[in-house]
Amino acid sequence: MSKPDKKLFLLDAFALIYRAHFAFSKNPRITSTGLNTGAVYGFTNSLLEIIQKEKPTHLGVAFDTDQPTFRHVEYSEYKAQREKQPEDIKIARPYIRQIVKAFNIPILELDGYEADDVIGTLAKKACRAGFEVYMMTPDKDYSQLVEEHIWLYKPAYMGNAVDVLGIKEVLEKWDIDQIDQVRDMLGLQGDAVDNIPGIPGIGPKTASKLLKEYGTVENIVAHADEIKGKNGERIKEFGEQGIFSKKLATIHTEVPIDFDADALLYTGPDDAKLKPILQELEFRSTMRRLYGEEGTGALAAATAAAKPAPQRKSTPSGQGDLFAPAQADSPVATPVRESQAAVAPAAEESKPLSAPRTIYNSTHHYHLMQTRQQQEELITYLKQQQAFCFDTETDAIDAVEARLVGMSFSWYPGEAYYVPVPADEAEARKVTDRFKEVLEAEKIRKIGQNLKYDILALRKYDIEVRGPVTDTMVQHYLLEPEMRHGMDLLAETYLNYKPVSITELIGPRGKDQKTMREVPLEAIKEYAAEDADITLQLEKTLSPKLKQEGLLKLYEEVEAPLIHVLAEMEYNGIRVDTEALKELSVQMDLEARELEKQVYEEAGQEFNIGSPKQLGEILFDKLQLIKKPKTTKTGQYATGEEILIKLADEHPIVKHILEYRQLTKLCSTYIDALPKLISPRDGRVHTSFNQTVAATGRLSSTNPNLQNIPIRTERGREIRKAFVPRNEEFTLLSADYSQVELRLMAGFAKDAAMVEAFREGRDIHATTAAKIFKVPLEEVDSDMRRKAKTANFGIIYGISAFGLAQRLNIPRKEASDIIEAYFQEFPGVKQYMDESIEKAREQEYVETIMGRRRYLRDINSRNQTVRGFAERNAINAPIQGSAADIIKLAMINIHRWMRSQKLKSRLVLQVHDELVFDAHLSEVALLKEHIPLFMSTAVELPVPLEVGLGTGPNWLEAH
Repeated sequence: MSKPDKKLFLLDAFALIYRAHFAFSKNPRITSTGLNTGAVYGFTNSLLEIIQKEKPTHLGVAFDTDQPTFRHVEYSEYKAQREKQPEDIKIARPYIRQIVKAFNIPILELDGYEADDVIGTLAKKACRAGFEVYMMTPDKDYSQLVEEHIWLYKPAYMGNAVDVLGIKEVLEKWDIDQIDQVRDMLGLQGDAVDNIPGIPGIGPKTASKLLKEYGTVENIVAHADEIKGKNGERIKEFGEQGIFSKKLATIHTEVPIDFDADALLYTGPDDAKLKPILQELEFRSTMRRLYGEEGTGALAAATAAAKPAPQRKSTPSGQGDLFAPAQADSPVATPVRESQAAVAPAAEESKPLSAPRTIYNSTHHYHLMQTRQQQEELITYLKQQQAFCFDTETDAIDAVEARLVGMSFSWYPGEAYYVPVPADEAEARKVTDRFKEVLEAEKIRKIGQNLKYDILALRKYDIEVRGPVTDTMVQHYLLEPEMRHGMDLLAETYLNYKPVSITELIGPRGKDQKTMREVPLEAIKEYAAEDADITLQLEKTLSPKLKQEGLLKLYEEVEAPLIHVLAEMEYNGIRVDTEALKELSVQMDLEARELEKQVYEEAGQEFNIGSPKQLGEILFDKLQLIKKPKTTKTGQYATGEEILIKLADEHPIVKHILEYRQLTKLCSTYIDALPKLISPRDGRVHTSFNQTVAATGRLSSTNPNLQNIPIRTERGREIRKAFVPRNEEFTLLSADYSQVELRLMAGFAKDAAMVEAFREGRDIHATTAAKIFKVPLEEVDSDMRRKAKTANFGIIYGISAFGLAQRLNIPRKEASDIIEAYFQEFPGVKQYMDESIEKAREQEYVETIMGRRRYLRDINSRNQTVRGFAERNAINAPIQGSAADIIKLAMINIHRWMRSQKLKSRLVLQVHDELVFDAHLSEVALLKEHIPLFMSTAVELPVPLEVGLGTGPNWLEAH
């Protein structure tokens, strides 16, 4: 098929805007000024997608106006039930109109008519003028307009691919014989979105069947006497309503609007108008998509043309004074001062108004400190500072294994110093030893981005970074927990500065990628010094924001000291028993083979169990477990875990497949992977604890992910057996908070019955069961306790009756009764939940016990689903986040105590509410005495925090 010469795309603006808004509702895009740009970003991306991929010759964007249409005049209830337009969409509208105009695309609108009427009219006229027309909208009603040269173009959404519907596709989708019957379908079944009533009780299957027999709504109504049963009665009673509904659902194609092909011709954007809007909205990836990378490209070329350092006054050593700020009378370069644009803008000025600055267009003075004399003079100046920023360059990503390539320092914006570290171990230590004293200085504050990495990188050189620390990555995590926190993004967002990309230095990933050691010294100096300089400038912007938002205490008392604790834990690592893992691997391999045989027998043939496509064909084509299985965007059957769990009772094969998957996942993720993670340096596994990932404040871990080792399954517990003490002089000690989130709920809610139960040390689940089932405590059976336990934990997460019914496999009415009884017996909990939601509506955030914020920008959304998600977070986030605060405080206090006592024991793991120690046998009694005390007194609550202790030759037995 040849490409059409005239290809017109007509976009339904509001349909696309709403779609974009809800796509980003759970993961909003917030600018540095607090503007939610999700709807604008989604719409702009959709527009760019069709411009770049579909290459239309003509374009138009249709908007609804604020005036009532002829449908509202005829039927006052038309769209009356629709929720009020979300505030974020109101804000987005003018920006989207500006963007459309900046792309030189005409805006199509007419008072009294909807966008679909305008699009329908222009589509028909364009088609007659020889155009291929694509109506871009997720709205199914447009199907009625499809004809030979008019297509419905439904954009990709939430994992579903683009769907282009012609005549054949529309007829199949609606199960009708001719396109015009789309209107009849809408008339019969109605449209809840637009409040079009239709005929009650007539669904799509019945409507299709009736239309195949009678052709139109009007003819169905005329033959209502022939239609038997309830359907006949409904058609007799509501027939006229069905005919009227068809009229309301009909898109008008005779709107008084001219088709002007020349006006719709797409000529490309007006860059002078478009760039400022995209910069204001902080759409950097869109800018790059449209205009390519800013800057000149190769760093090596740029460094050759970089400005030389200014001439300095003499110093006693005879060299230029590299450490004083640049002088105003410098003949070579303009001095860098805080009042100039070259340094970090103030927090309130962080909104970018122009093209980002880069290393190539900004005044900066970066110095290479290669000789011993230069380095010692640098150290002299570092010692005089109250704070300085530093950064390390290494030859690997893994901080525990990486070797230093260099260090950079900065304490004045625009000035930085790079110290190369030789590859030879002995020579490298000569350099690092010089900086040991200043890096370990207790009174000098150290600033950095992801400082834990730098602290770990220096530990191998016997340097323990000490003193207060300021980590810009952690600062930003507290300010915007759901955003990314990389330095490049922060620099672009808050400083309007685009740092040099690492790929510019070492090339893209792959076998040809260089290491930092291979980069020319002058180029690495510019890159590394820039890191220290820009991080320093970020700190000057972010620190005032922390104070302004009331987050300084949380940072200074919890997150900053925790950096030292986590670095120490990662450096310590934990030993794993490789022989135990080998035995486990053999055992699980045998089990997997047995399960494989069972699955093949139940399927009646062999197939690749790991292939979703082949598995789907077995389950749904051959065994036909369900009539209408879900499919993925590629068209194959969906066989994810959630789907299989629901089918577990339908056929034994499903349970066996789930077991097989669990086995193979445990093997690949842990049993076979753990030995590969053992460090050759000390023979231990050094997991990485992530401080800035979970929005709740919880820590996560990677390589390996310890949080995901299943503890409730026998096979998962077997993996814990492989974690063992470092040698025979040690044992593992586990300390675990008991029901910390329930205790927090009781403390926050101040519910008398719940607080009393915890204070008296009663079984909280049995107590809950006794209350909600109204039986004496001694008569509570295991089933009652199980239901109460599920309710206890479910309530924290805002569980619904439907959700509780699913978890307990009980009728929805029984689940509803349990929840109702729960709130009657624990009225303080209900009051806490209601007050939490109300407070969140006022503030649009909730706080933990230490003031950690979880922003809930959708708490006032008119969309019930989106709002419900935010309301559940309003209840749960303070509890989950406070549990995170508590264990972090306990870790800090324990770490300080262990160091002050110079103990041989080490804290090595943190998983959920549990701490694991490599405990020296001579110190076990001391640890058992003090650790529960530190953990139970981390914060003061109306209920006691209970801590369970255990020791053993492996993690499983200790737990």
